[in-house]
Amino acid sequence: MAIEIKSLDQLKVMRKAGLLVGQTLALLQESIKVGMRTDALDAIAAANIKRGGGTSNFLGYHGFPATICISINDEIVHGIPGNRVIESGDVVSIDCGAIIDGWHGDAAISIIVGDVDPIDQKMVDVCEESMWRGIAAGKLGAPLSDIGHAIQSYIDSEGKYGILQEYGGHGIGTAMHQEPHVLNFGKAGFGPKLEVGIALAIEPMITRGTHKTHVLKDDWTVVTNDASRGSHWENSYALLPDGRPFVLTALDGGRERLGALGVEISDLLA
Repeated sequence: MAIEIKSLDQLKVMRKAGLLVGQTLALLQESIKVGMRTDALDAIAAANIKRGGGTSNFLGYHGFPATICISINDEIVHGIPGNRVIESGDVVSIDCGAIIDGWHGDAAISIIVGDVDPIDQKMVDVCEESMWRGIAAGKLGAPLSDIGHAIQSYIDSEGKYGILQEYGGHGIGTAMHQEPHVLNFGKAGFGPKLEVGIALAIEPMITRGTHKTHVLKDDWTVVTNDASRGSHWENSYALLPDGRPFVLTALDGGRERLGALGVEISDLLA
């Protein structure tokens, strides 16, 4: 398994790409409304990435036709923006990526639009918190599988949720998807030890029902077999030369959410 190790200067460029992704997702969260078409959100993302000096790493990726993925309700990941209208109560997962000077950023959020079902809200919150638990577990010297173990342990402690198994996190750097593959479940203590310069995208995907999914006829959209709703969260983070993490796609570098878990972020990219 060849894992790309980055220098501090390279991580500084990755931060630029990651920050642009984080800013684009924040803009989309502010912009999304009941009655909007999903392709309108795609246009907002495309314009913002261009304004920020980046290019989309989704558009054209294995033929993907849009700048962002928008997945609604039982669509968990890889939904294609189009003429679908967002309705009140929809759980909308948005995955976004950008490239600056050859370096990639990748992150995702889930938003409930309009009327909020508390059961959906808890699922979204559990998925997001599990991501932060995974990042916190991915500390210097930890075996890779500690991340997935932390994610699964938190999700399982919060209720009965399906954890997608065919999809997971990944290394990121000069390509959007690199080694290693990061599971969102499993036992701790296995895999390569995490070292300075590694960058990983951590992205749990959970459902209110089964973990089993299938791909629609568009060859992209992943939906649950039982039509249960799901949530998808993602952030890209790196381990810096001071041994501490920094979340490349979080606007604050992960200071607030990791701090709440007792993890101090690096100040080398602040």
